[in-house]
This record gives sequence, structure tokens and C-alpha cells, in this order.
Amino acid sequence: MKIRKLCSLGGAAALFSLDQIMKSYAEQNLEKGEEKYLMDKVVLRRVHNKGMCLNLLDGQPETVKNISLAATIVLTVLQIPLLFAKGHFWKKKGFALLLSGAWSNTFDRAARGHVVDYIGFKTGNEKVSQITYNLGDFFIAAGSVILVLTALFPGRKSDG
Repeated sequence: MKIRKLCSLGGAAALFSLDQIMKSYAEQNLEKGEEKYLMDKVVLRRVHNKGMCLNLLDGQPETVKNISLAATIVLTVLQIPLLFAKGHFWKKKGFALLLSGAWSNTFDRAARGHVVDYIGFKTGNEKVSQITYNLGDFFIAAGSVILVLTALFPGRKSDG
């Protein structure tokens, strides 16, 4: 396997690890309901999310875990041939980001029974201010945006 392929896998593993470290920090250093300001509008807090995005299906954690595992496996299987394909630089990066977040949240659901969220943003809207994320959520969002853009603007295949 070429160094680039290993670096891509290593980068995804590093992002997964970073999110898991932050989740462990939140679990060990933040009480439920406590908020620590990182910046004027960015806060750390500890939230256990048994559901999906915005607590969707939070009363059915086993269903959420199975959906998460199935989606993560499908995405992983789709990424495997891409790792061995020439080019597709941005598509590979998009999948690496998407999967690092997906595996981190799926790992949480399997190991803890919930996802640990720890980053919030204070806004003028109280409902929006109550939403809490983790780095894996941002990786999933960024990877998804990159993959959509690569589908809309395919460009050349020899870009990496």
C-alpha cells in the first residue's frame, strides 16, 4: 500500500482519536449542566445523546445504534475501492472526514450506549444555543459537503 493511502487512513484514525479524546475529556471534567466558555460564543458542555441528530429517535437507542452501524459499514465498504483508485483527491478526503466522524459516533453508541456531545455555540436564538455537537459531527458535515461538491463538480480524476 502506498504512503498516500496509509496517510489517508492515518489521518482518519487521528481525527477519530481526537474526537474520542475530547469526549473522554468532557466525560471526566464536565458535570452535566455545567458550561465552560472557550471563547465569547463557544462553550464546552457535556451532553449524552441517545438519538441521532437533534435527538431524533432518542427513545430508541438500539435502533439508532443499528442504523448508525449499518450506515458506517456501507460507507466504509464504498471507500475501500476508492483507496486503491488513482486520483480523486477531494473525494478521498471527503470520505476520510465523513468516516472518521461516523466511526467515532458509532463507537460511542456501541461502547457507551449514547454519543457524547461537548461543543455548543451561544447565539441570539435559545433553541439553537442548546444544540450541542462533537468534533465527529463537524467531520461528518465537512466530509458530506466535500463529497457533494465532488459530485457536482467532478473535475479531473488525476487530481491526487
